[in-house]
Amino acid sequence: MQVKLLYLVLDGMADSLSDERTTLEIAEKPGLDYIAEKGICGLMYTIEKGVAPESDAAVISILGYEPWKYYTGRGPLEALGAGLDLVEEYEVAFRANFATVEPETKKIIDRRVGRSLSTEEAKELANAVDGLKLDKYDGYVRVKATIGHRAVVIIGSKSHKLSPMVENSDPAYRREGLISVAVEKIEPYIRKVEPLENTLEARITAELANEFIDKAIDILDKHPVNKARREKGLLPANAILLRDAGNRVPKAIPLSIKYNAKFALLAEMPVELGIGRAFGAYVKEVPPPTGDPAKDYRVRLEHTLMLLRDYDIVYVHLKGPDEPGHDGNYELKKKRIEEIDQYFVQPLLQWMPENLAILVTADHATPPSIRAHSDDPVPVALMSPNIEPDEVKKLTEKECSKGRLGIIEHGWELLPKVLDLIKK
Repeated sequence: MQVKLLYLVLDGMADSLSDERTTLEIAEKPGLDYIAEKGICGLMYTIEKGVAPESDAAVISILGYEPWKYYTGRGPLEALGAGLDLVEEYEVAFRANFATVEPETKKIIDRRVGRSLSTEEAKELANAVDGLKLDKYDGYVRVKATIGHRAVVIIGSKSHKLSPMVENSDPAYRREGLISVAVEKIEPYIRKVEPLENTLEARITAELANEFIDKAIDILDKHPVNKARREKGLLPANAILLRDAGNRVPKAIPLSIKYNAKFALLAEMPVELGIGRAFGAYVKEVPPPTGDPAKDYRVRLEHTLMLLRDYDIVYVHLKGPDEPGHDGNYELKKKRIEEIDQYFVQPLLQWMPENLAILVTADHATPPSIRAHSDDPVPVALMSPNIEPDEVKKLTEKECSKGRLGIIEHGWELLPKVLDLIKK
């Protein structure tokens, strides 16, 4: 019997091992606990100990690729996921957030506009700055809104080469090479974009980015969308924060060749979609959440089961728990995990084929206690028809630390290890 694998990743599901009680410990999640009880468990550092990763580098890692070797910045992945192409060397793509600021001081009131910005509003605002001409270096800007407060910004020049080696303007993340890591103590001001290397290309890119930031504030602060939002008592989306610059898409052995298996990826967010496309998976895009979890997860489950008919490995990325973790909202994070369990995992267990193995984990921890990604290890559970369970009974950080899988020191070691166990 050939065993197929469903690789289920719950974005930001984990909390910190140092928390007195974690969200997974208080959540009612019989489906996820069943997988842990009937499988073998462990903990995993999604990149490595000491690194609090962003989702993009973490997902690349848990798909089996060392991010230090393949990562080219989140911007190009977001652009690819949003359907935008890059002119290499002459354009740099950034992941962007609409934000609320005091225009004169650039003090940040809310990095995500209180999460109240609709995708339709964001598209109107993006259109207002898309195609903007910059004063220097034949510069120009392309802007595309994606989901909610998120967007992609591409800064280009018709005559000058550019470099992705520039600092983020978003103060919540600092760059270590091309990888961004969460900042523990945030200075709540838009950071001036500085070159990270002493090259003409980096200096020009930083100048163009700073010019765009200033012009965007001037245009967006007066925009009719923001006038209407203020009248409703809502925060204005009057600035754009930039981070994770990159100027090319990763080049690597495609997933299907790497694992000698037909590989599919299902996701809703541009960055995961971009990763799937960059690394050669068949990509199934599902609509953003509607606010009706029963409907949303039914759609995701139906597409998952269809993919499992034709593909050997199906990676499914569900976003739910991450945002409330960033907002410090334990109760909402608990609810999001319970919704995934009730509307996706439990029905899956009822309808799953006999030859299916299920691997459940997270791309990183987002403890509400710190409102940011942390470097804590995340729980891992693998249930397969040909693997005898260990003694773990629940999918929690502390319980999984006792499991037979042990501690996986690097995320890129997980999938090869799991496939080897399934084949045995």
